[in-house]
Amino acid sequence: MKIVIFFVLVALAIAQETYPSRYDNIDIDEILQTDRLFKNYLNCLLETGPCSPEGTVLKKYVPDAVATACSKCTEKQREVTTKVVKFLIERHPEEWKILRSKYDPDNNFAEMFREEAVKFGITI
Repeated sequence: MKIVIFFVLVALAIAQETYPSRYDNIDIDEILQTDRLFKNYLNCLLETGPCSPEGTVLKKYVPDAVATACSKCTEKQREVTTKVVKFLIERHPEEWKILRSKYDPDNNFAEMFREEAVKFGITI
């Protein structure tokens, strides 16, 4: 019986796993509206420039978040992801294409995210 309880607890812990929320309160609007900051994060993700500590964490989790349609994201991380995707599609479509080709070459995230994106007026 103890072993069953142990496995149930492990399963619950795994099911509730989320990405670290340490940077959830970062000012994403400032990053998106400041060309220098935006380019720094973009270059970090594209591995064409150095990464800040926040950028390093972002780069670490983006592949998994894309592969799982942000299934481990906190609610705040989902909001930020939606805001960033919308910003990229509307204001930086070329950068969006480059990021998609790097992190979502088979359009898996785009397909999984499409329905949710429509709710926010985003056309993928």
